[in-house]
Amino acid sequence: MTGSEAMAKCLEMENVEIVYGYPGVAIANFFDSLGATNIRQVLVRTEQNAGHMASGYARTLGRVGVCAVTSGPGALNLITGIATAYADSIPLVCISGQVDSDLIGSDGFQEADVTGAAESIVKYSYLVKDVNDIPRIFKEAFYIANTGRRGPVLIDVPIDVQRAELKDFIYPEEVNLRTYKPTVKGHIQQIKKAVSELKKAKKPLICAGGGVFLSGAKKELRSFVEKYNIPVVHTMMGIGVLPTDHELNYGMVGNNGAISANKAMQECDMLIMVGARVADRAVANPDTVLDNKVLVHIDVDPAEIGKNVGPTIPIVGDAKNIFTDMKEIELSIDTASWVAHLNEYRKLPNPLKFSDKHVNPAVFIGLMSQDMADRSVYVADVGQNQIWSCRNVNVRDGGRFFTSGGMGTMGYAVPCAIGAKMADKTRQVVAVCGDGGFQMSMMELATMKEEKVDIKIVVLRNNYLGLVREYQHYSLNDRYEMVKLGSYPKLDDLARAYDIPYFRLENMDGIDDKIQEFLANDGAALMEVIVDSSDTVK
Repeated sequence: MTGSEAMAKCLEMENVEIVYGYPGVAIANFFDSLGATNIRQVLVRTEQNAGHMASGYARTLGRVGVCAVTSGPGALNLITGIATAYADSIPLVCISGQVDSDLIGSDGFQEADVTGAAESIVKYSYLVKDVNDIPRIFKEAFYIANTGRRGPVLIDVPIDVQRAELKDFIYPEEVNLRTYKPTVKGHIQQIKKAVSELKKAKKPLICAGGGVFLSGAKKELRSFVEKYNIPVVHTMMGIGVLPTDHELNYGMVGNNGAISANKAMQECDMLIMVGARVADRAVANPDTVLDNKVLVHIDVDPAEIGKNVGPTIPIVGDAKNIFTDMKEIELSIDTASWVAHLNEYRKLPNPLKFSDKHVNPAVFIGLMSQDMADRSVYVADVGQNQIWSCRNVNVRDGGRFFTSGGMGTMGYAVPCAIGAKMADKTRQVVAVCGDGGFQMSMMELATMKEEKVDIKIVVLRNNYLGLVREYQHYSLNDRYEMVKLGSYPKLDDLARAYDIPYFRLENMDGIDDKIQEFLANDGAALMEVIVDSSDTVK
């Protein structure tokens, strides 16, 4: 067995279904060996999107996504996809080809130190030097990627190692890394302390992040908050931990969050942060917001606890296990007046006004997400479309909301949606982009068509890089530089080029019927939604 055959065999042992990638000489042997398996190979149109598709796949199924690219520019192009996954703790195994071992360090053709370049944005990386190490390395990579705080693992494999022959292929049954022992069971005394404080709290609040999904703790969280009537807010990555219309869901926190959510954060006397970083986008001034209240911080990554603010009670462990243990401890708490108080904030009017010349993006997103099928996946890109989506999307029970939260990577939505749909064909998947983000990944329409992936794509079009333009409006006295996209491409012609049905909304006339027609269309579809360039998120 050659190294490349061993690599393919390792993926079979891990029950990998799909590898997203782009070939080159340095990885051609691996793809050749993969062709002898039942693993599906998906040719993307640029390497970054291999990472984003693997991310959508991983987030939908809760499994490790896999991508593979060639050396040099191929591997370096993938780095943005790796960084995006790292920032949002998405488990990936990223395989890159490398020049021959004896050429490493000689500035050979298409050589790049990808393990060095990616050092700060991977959970771990390997440069394979001995072909006999391949089974162990792949076993460790999948284990590291999908345990503890999830994240991407990089495996860089020189051409000569792929061609070399193994003495024996023995795939390890288990992994035992002396320096990597993630804590998944919360310390029971810390859990008891948290419950003790909860008994005394008059205004408790739970702030849920993406870690709730990663740990599979959604059911446990919902059961806990419904049992004790505890209000919940969420970060951007936590959208969907409770259905949008759930009576205890008070919305997203942060600068772009809901009034009710931010008021709850300010006024609570006990805050339980679970699976969420106390990061600037969710808590701009943590020392101020978290002053004079008990803070319980639950996270599987001990490095996140206390990084930005010191918790009263830190609990390291998997959220699913911790909420299960908390529910077993006797607790009596009355939150009726607190919940009634927060409900008053829901009645406050939204001060944001939109132009009546074109489509109101907030109304459009609310209507479309309400009409989407049960268990649907809504993927938001980055920019104004992301903020409008976060505020107005309606995620029902069983549905999911994906976006690039930590890195804020434009062009994420379309490839992520493709990966999500390939992971679960039974789900309706809709990608919502601005015209800037869409143009960063519209080449993947070819992948979508060739692979027969039926996603719906919405382009909110204002002919500008809207969020940057908005910053220039408020902070730079309307000096608009480098933000005008213009009127190209013509999306109707683009859709025709890819044999995709095209829909267009210029104003609010007939919006309900047009949305339903778009969503009911059999197969992939593209909708262009015209919004006014003066519409803002603030």
